[in-house]
Amino acid sequence: MRPAKKGGRFRALLRGMLLIVVVGLISTLLINLYVIRSAGKYIVPAEDIPGAPYGCALILGARVYASGSLSPMLEDRVLAGVELYRQGAVSWLLMSGDYSADRNYDEVGPMRDTAFSQGVPLKDIDTDPSGYSTYASMYRAKNVFAVDRMVVVTQDFHLYRAVYIARAMGIDAYGVAADRRDYKNQWYNCLRESLARVKDFFAVMIAE
Repeated sequence: MRPAKKGGRFRALLRGMLLIVVVGLISTLLINLYVIRSAGKYIVPAEDIPGAPYGCALILGARVYASGSLSPMLEDRVLAGVELYRQGAVSWLLMSGDYSADRNYDEVGPMRDTAFSQGVPLKDIDTDPSGYSTYASMYRAKNVFAVDRMVVVTQDFHLYRAVYIARAMGIDAYGVAADRRDYKNQWYNCLRESLARVKDFFAVMIAE
């Protein structure tokens, strides 16, 4: 009888683990759908931003190569922000990204330099070198730079979470997608983003 009893316990444990996995997957799906639906109505083409100039364009950081050149994703974000500025949709640009003197790594400096090379005056560019995450970028935009209305600029897959966090924090935010080409590892980016939406969904809830 003992082997059968052990087998029954194993099957019960297996069913319990399977239930946890299923509940986790369903919860992840529902949270992603909620974030996407909540933020989606505020993601618009540049020409549909209401009441321009609409504060600043918050340009979120991404990888910068050792040479100092921007990765394709980051270059497209900066150029999309520059276009918003040229069109009068925003009055200034806020570059938010990672800076680490210890690692000799800087995202916001090259972002600023690229925008300046495209004709944006330095007086209309500000940088936040402590934007280590999307959540941190939104928090600091509101609490350090006193931003109450802005246009978030990043790729489409990232934009829903960014706009969701901003509006949950009380920032009157719209989003403009910076997709200008196909990017590498797109499936990985989307998978990673689906998990990040869950993380920041709960981070916003706890903060409230």
